[in-house]
Amino acid sequence: MDESIHKLIPHREPFLFVDQIIEQGDDWILASKKIEAENAFFKGHFPGKPIMPGVLICEAIFQTGALLMRAISDAPENFIPIVTRINNVKLKRAVRPGDVLQMHAQLTDRAGSAWYLKGKASVAGKTVLTLDFSAMLVEDAE
Repeated sequence: MDESIHKLIPHREPFLFVDQIIEQGDDWILASKKIEAENAFFKGHFPGKPIMPGVLICEAIFQTGALLMRAISDAPENFIPIVTRINNVKLKRAVRPGDVLQMHAQLTDRAGSAWYLKGKASVAGKTVLTLDFSAMLVEDAE
């Protein structure tokens, strides 16, 4: 686990879906998550034929985008990233135990407090899921 992830976003196990930041540019980030067979969601999705739920692949991309937002934003540390819109989700392949999921998030625009991003997840160089999403950094109420 890359400890810098804990410094940038509030997500923690069992709902943290990023293990490592692989590379980052000015407006993009590439991260990864090893998908372990022991993940609780595989017990019910699906017994004997485990497949990572698509919504959790989306969440892995959202968390990757959140890492980018925190890394390039000058917002105070008590501001947390919140997804506000999801569009054009296309699920293309299954993700199974043992796979290494790579997530890419690209900032496409910013307007006021809104961040617009494109995301892609892949396994072994093959696209698993693509989507567009928007997010904001909002002050944590605590």
